[in-house]
Parts: sequence; C-alpha cells; structure tokens
Amino acid sequence: MIRPGREVLLVLGVSLGQSAVYSLLSIAEKLTRAVPLNQQTTQINTSVTPDRPWLDLSYQLAGIVFPLVPALLALYLLRLSGDRERIGFDLSRPWRDVGWGFLIAAGIGIPGIGLYLAARAAGLNTIVQPANLAENWWTVPVLIGLAIMNGVLEEVIIVGFWFTRMRQVGWGVPAVLIVSALIRGSYHLYQGFGGFVGNVAMGLIFGWIYLRTKRVGPLVAAHAVLDIAAFVGYALLAPYLTWL
Repeated sequence: MIRPGREVLLVLGVSLGQSAVYSLLSIAEKLTRAVPLNQQTTQINTSVTPDRPWLDLSYQLAGIVFPLVPALLALYLLRLSGDRERIGFDLSRPWRDVGWGFLIAAGIGIPGIGLYLAARAAGLNTIVQPANLAENWWTVPVLIGLAIMNGVLEEVIIVGFWFTRMRQVGWGVPAVLIVSALIRGSYHLYQGFGGFVGNVAMGLIFGWIYLRTKRVGPLVAAHAVLDIAAFVGYALLAPYLTWL
C-alpha cells in the first residue's frame, strides 16, 4: 500500500528537508555573531583538498553523485505507484525542455541578481561566493555537474514528487504550491534572507509553470542554467567585478 505522506517525510528527511533544518541552524549561527550579516561570507562549492587535485576531484564527484540518490529514490517510488510518467521528467522532448529552460532562467536570473544586491545593501544577506574550487582542468566541468545535480535534485523532489504525493494526501493546490516554495526558500536561508525570499519567489513561479505544463524537465533545465551561470560566471568574473 502506498502511503504518500510517509514517503514524502522519508524522502525529505534524507534530502532537502534535512538541508532546510541545517540551513535554519546556519542562519541562526550567523545572526548571533558580532559581525553584521552583510559583512559575512557564504562560500559554496569549495575545494576539500586543493593541494591534491586528484583527491579534490574525487570529493567533488562524490558530491555530485550521492545527492542524486534521493532524487532517484523519489523517481523509483513514483514508478512503483505508476506516477513517474506524470511528472514529465524524461527525454521525450529534450530540446523543447532545454529551450524553455533558457527562457525561464532568463526571466528569473536578472531580477534575482537585483534582489541579491538589494538584500546585501539592506544588511539582510551574506556575501555569497558560489564557486570556490581550486583552479584545475576539471574545475568548470565539475561546476557544471554540480549545477545539473542541483537542478535534478530540487525539481524532481520539491516539485514533481512533492506535488504528486501531496495532492494524493488530499492537500489543495494552493497549499501544495505555497509550502513547496517555503521549503525551497528555507533550505537557502544559510545565504541570508535575500536568498530565502528569492527562492520562495522562484518556487512559486516554478510551481505555477509545473501546474500549467505538468513537466519537470523545463524546470530542471532552467535551474541548471541558472546555477551554471552563477557558478561558472562567478569563477570567471569575480576577479574583475568587485561588486560580486
């Protein structure tokens, strides 16, 4: 017997729900420092052993592969209940999904930068450094891999799996949409309140698009494009743009 509510709790407990709890602890730790929030730095995608590139690469690859397991678990559970095909995460129309992904990313990316800068200026966000890997031949490919992993993990679980299972539990569409966006925002709180608000807005937009299209594919593509632009763009431009 399928128990949608229990499945959701278990999948979130080993993935994004766990991240949300640690993110809440992280923002609490930052807020209780003597240093103002906008003078603190949050580093993402950091090297583990920069002096040993081969070992660092191994760590980074593990950091790409293992976070995908909860997404695979969610897809497996959806398959068992006959719901996997309903979420639109497949290769039936890859170029259309990627094309829509670029359009969605363009519509969200520029306002997102503005919100981040405004939140920093208001003292509500940390300085986010999204790419801190040592320079190696594999740095850019790894950053791209991390971006794709984020897109798959978040959109499969917090959109496709969440929307399917919570509707089966009996939640109404507004509640499913709003809580999904709030969870998305909460696991980005470690960046500051700008990261929270921006990701809640992104969650509402992504959820609305999913409700209209019933496809996770374009959302995965859009998320990957946004993160590739953030990770690779930061790595290439940060030395020349002081406002980053």
